[in-house]
Amino acid sequence: MQKKIVLIGGPGTGKTTVLNNLISRDFFCMEEVSREVILKAKEQGVDQLFLTEPLLFSTMLLEGREEQYKTAYKTKHELVFFDRGIPDVHAYMNYFKTSYPPVFLEKSKKYKYDCIFHFSPWDEIHTTDNERYETFEQSVIIDKFLVDAYKELGYKIINVPFGTIEERTNFILNSLSCDL
Repeated sequence: MQKKIVLIGGPGTGKTTVLNNLISRDFFCMEEVSREVILKAKEQGVDQLFLTEPLLFSTMLLEGREEQYKTAYKTKHELVFFDRGIPDVHAYMNYFKTSYPPVFLEKSKKYKYDCIFHFSPWDEIHTTDNERYETFEQSVIIDKFLVDAYKELGYKIINVPFGTIEERTNFILNSLSCDL
């Protein structure tokens, strides 16, 4: 039976770096879709879509994450890792105090994951770039909204300890091995 595993946490907490490490170990991984949405918007002349049109941005994210889930479901891989899950979308909407239609929460309830690994804010590794402009302080606040969203949906959250990329990746894999 396939396990769908989500890596969650505020911006700049090391999720993508660990996901890339999992990819290098030949695990099937779904990369973060928000960078793709942001880059497409920039190509169309919209510098920060999630600030100018948060509902449109979030709808595009929701569609992208739903498509990832469906793609993963169709594969024969035993483990599928996701850099963020569907509930992240409404968690961010809550953070931005933006109202959204019920479909956001409905999709979070419809598409369920098996394991949620949480990456806590870590000032030492937090950086910004063209697509990630949130400060460390904002990352801490966003992180709380993310954890709350998953807990409200009944998920048990496993905290990934600080450490090297290898240590964090091994922690996740070792945590999963006891369930396989």
